[in-house]
Amino acid sequence: MLKAAIVVLMLALVASLGSGFYFLMIDQGDKNKRRTFHSLGVRLSLAVALAVLIVYGVASGQLGNRNPWDAGPRPQASQENPSN
Repeated sequence: MLKAAIVVLMLALVASLGSGFYFLMIDQGDKNKRRTFHSLGVRLSLAVALAVLIVYGVASGQLGNRNPWDAGPRPQASQENPSN
């Protein structure tokens, strides 16, 4: 569920980026239209929500690194005193 929400937020970020570019090209510097600015605000809000969601996922243990090259913490070597 958490990963699906992250994917949805990422897609929303890309859509907001596209709409901002579209408004930038259509408005062409018209000072009365602030659609590009509003698109930036939406994109910033989505980015903050995505960061909060990722931090929550890592803190709750639902997200983590399961890389094949990272086996995780290694057990400590036992430091037994050799008997003489």
